[in-house]
Amino acid sequence: MGVTDCHIHINPIWEMRPEARARLELVSGLESLLRHPEELVAQLDRAGVERAVLINYVAPEVIGYTEAANEFVAEYVRAEPERLIAVGGVGVGRPSPGARVRELVERLGIRGVKIHPPHQLLYPNAYRTGAWPELREVYETLERFEVPVIFHTGTSVFPGAVSRFGEPLWIEEVAIDFPRLPIVLAHGGRPLWMDQAVFLARRFPNVWLELSGVPPNRLLEYFPDLPKVAAKTVFGTDWPGPGVRDIAANLAAFRALPIPDELQRQILETNPLKLFPRHPPN
Repeated sequence: MGVTDCHIHINPIWEMRPEARARLELVSGLESLLRHPEELVAQLDRAGVERAVLINYVAPEVIGYTEAANEFVAEYVRAEPERLIAVGGVGVGRPSPGARVRELVERLGIRGVKIHPPHQLLYPNAYRTGAWPELREVYETLERFEVPVIFHTGTSVFPGAVSRFGEPLWIEEVAIDFPRLPIVLAHGGRPLWMDQAVFLARRFPNVWLELSGVPPNRLLEYFPDLPKVAAKTVFGTDWPGPGVRDIAANLAAFRALPIPDELQRQILETNPLKLFPRHPPN
């Protein structure tokens, strides 16, 4: 089946605000890689990774990314559509966001939508409070298309980010209201709310725990019950995010954990295919 890295940042970093870009430890050759998909594929080959989910989102006020990121990632994955999976985003307050989601899926081939509460400055359940009622359209449309929503959970160190929006329990109402919507808890609520993320993954059939952004050699410290929730967990690196220097090294560290081979295969290979099948639903 092959390993899937469910969280790699292939973003138009030229859109980033200067203060946000300053927080990145840019890896050598990243600018070239962002313009030449074959360089990323070669890196995946060296790391022993078959497929990669390319995370993009819209957060102009905090990070700088606009909806142009959707066009960027859609074009990028066309070079290797069997191996690269596009994730995009929708701007806060955009009118008719459901129509925009349909466009992302049908025209651009986007396979997931990222909501980054600390960077978009909203709670995931903002449709219930009236802060962004149109957010309901986003979830309804994604549920109809069986396309995952990927939430950043946990803290963020970027200037202007508000970490309290990243507490996983704010997603509980989304899981209740949209029971057929695949929900991915990126970063597993690290470093403050890991127990909440594990609870949600175990409580709701449509909620998945995702491990990116956590040092792999410390995963069992953060998630001591990880083997018990392996059937609801997917692997990701967060490369080339802060502190994540190498995909292959992260994968090797994960494989060195005292987790049975069968459970590792679930996390690395089987479960990602459930979220991102080789042939997406029509």
